[in-house]
Amino acid sequence: MLMPWLAIIGGFVLLMWSAERFVRGASALAHNLGVSALVIGMVVMGFGTSLPEMLISGIAAANGNPALGIGNAIGSNIANMGLVLGITAIIMPLSVASGTLRREYPILFAAIFLAGVLLGDGDLSRLDGIILFGGFFLTMGWMIWVGMNGCKSDEDPLVAELKTEIPSTMSTGTAVMWGVLGLTILVISSRLLVWGAVAVAHSLGVSDLAIGLSVVAIGTSLPELAASVMSALKGEDDMAVGNVLGSNMFNLLAVLALPGLIMPGKLDAVVMQRDFPIMVGFTIALFAMAYGFRGPGRINRFEGGLLLLGFVAYMIWLGSGLV
Repeated sequence: MLMPWLAIIGGFVLLMWSAERFVRGASALAHNLGVSALVIGMVVMGFGTSLPEMLISGIAAANGNPALGIGNAIGSNIANMGLVLGITAIIMPLSVASGTLRREYPILFAAIFLAGVLLGDGDLSRLDGIILFGGFFLTMGWMIWVGMNGCKSDEDPLVAELKTEIPSTMSTGTAVMWGVLGLTILVISSRLLVWGAVAVAHSLGVSDLAIGLSVVAIGTSLPELAASVMSALKGEDDMAVGNVLGSNMFNLLAVLALPGLIMPGKLDAVVMQRDFPIMVGFTIALFAMAYGFRGPGRINRFEGGLLLLGFVAYMIWLGSGLV
């Protein structure tokens, strides 16, 4: 049991470091090529922070463990809202004024609806995977359009926040080097993590789904936790919430698609009976807190505590079932 747990811990550490290196390298390269700050933030950073989940889901499915990838996609969304934003809001209450973020909420709900319809028959087929991945590319196209046409001024606070996060002094050669190195280590650490997680699950008699929903989901949400907390401490509240919204959209469309594309099959019934509805509930709660129906939205410490408490309760429920 020692080696699998070391593989999980080492995989998480390398995953966090390499994801950060990849995002910085890719962001600096895009900046040097003249890409706008909003496109870099919404597309490059959003894709980069979801890349660990995508790699883990794809590798798990290719190794014959698609349930781990499915659990990782849904579990990461729950962890992003309950754990990441819960802890972030407790540390620093969040004000959300960005019109760009408000445009993302309907897209997130549309992604949830699409995933729910496709998974409702209890099967994640290859066609389902194709449709979800098609939705991912459409979302990427929409984000690029918004970045290029939807917000050209600095009036949106998200634009100003993004500009402070993009490496502007890194040379193109250095950016390419960090991007390639980060991606290479991401692949290696993802394989290491999947091997360790599957080994632990089998030795403890726990399903791949449960490990994906808990240990792997929490681990792959750590980069979002670090990014959101640091953004909140610097007063970049829109970035803190934007990290979660972008990651959740990519998880539902790209991460969830990969098991269907690589190894289609039946879903564990508990996914649609327990885990998917809980994810929907967290999303509605976050929407009610952060949208701001009569002005800027706000997630205060009490609401952050409720999100975190909900996540802890879900983990206890998940642990008690060991499914």
